[in-house]
Amino acid sequence: MNLEKQINEITGFKNLELLAKQVVEGFISGLHKSPFHGFSAEFAEHKIYNNGESTKHIDWKLFAKTDKLYTKRYEEETNLRCHLIIDNSSSMHYPALKQMDINHLNKIGFSVLAGAAIMNLMKRQRDAVGLSIYSDKYEYYSSEKGSERHHQQLLSHLSASLSSNRKEVQTKSYEHLHLIAEKLKRRSLVFLFTDMFQSDIEEEKLFEALQHLKYNKHEVVLFHTYDKEKELKFDFSNRPKKFIDVETGEHVNVYADNIKENYEAAVKRYFDDLAIKCGQYRIKYVPVDINEHFNTILTTYLVERGKFG
Repeated sequence: MNLEKQINEITGFKNLELLAKQVVEGFISGLHKSPFHGFSAEFAEHKIYNNGESTKHIDWKLFAKTDKLYTKRYEEETNLRCHLIIDNSSSMHYPALKQMDINHLNKIGFSVLAGAAIMNLMKRQRDAVGLSIYSDKYEYYSSEKGSERHHQQLLSHLSASLSSNRKEVQTKSYEHLHLIAEKLKRRSLVFLFTDMFQSDIEEEKLFEALQHLKYNKHEVVLFHTYDKEKELKFDFSNRPKKFIDVETGEHVNVYADNIKENYEAAVKRYFDDLAIKCGQYRIKYVPVDINEHFNTILTTYLVERGKFG
């Protein structure tokens, strides 16, 4: 089965752009109930023409309708540059789903739709967005741009990452983050979507790579994606089960109840340690349950966009 056919069989994700638009419009409609009630659903795509400016970019069609002079805003006039980074290792494709839609997502599906929703907001505000996708290799990189063609290209690559053929694909996030830090030439807001599955040694190297981004003046937000019921609460029936590491193939046979208490304590400690370390490195840490809505993601975007200057 070719990749395109695999993607098309994931129901509900045949039009990622439309899904992202629905997420954003639902979010915007609820903003009047939140601290962002002043945030408008109308985004400026033009600016008023000032005497003395070049007439090259005047929108004459809009002039015919309004009898006022406006110039079109172009990529170099964007207010913000944002770079989305998606971890596409095997663990991000948990849980395995035969069909995926907006109400049934795994970690990669959630991250892809969240990234597309951020892109939709940025498109409305004429901001520039770039994208990196990595697993055991650097799968895709594109610098920040604001054109419609660029937007469609990023959506295409985000959709492609939903392919479920990801058996035993590991990653060393820190290696790719160092590469991204070298590629980003202009100060940007960086959003990283990852489930933070790595060894203690790799975790330390990961924070060194994140510090590399901070050193280059980028603002970094870590969206820690997880499945709360399974990965945090360890909610499994107490029958003998084989738990398999999807990235290495290693497995262990256990009764869930025998390790549930110790597992939950260890995972909570891990989450708490991540939050503390992110605070020390001045990285915004946002744990997100993939079974919840996207408001946390989009609210974080608005907050960070407001602070970015």
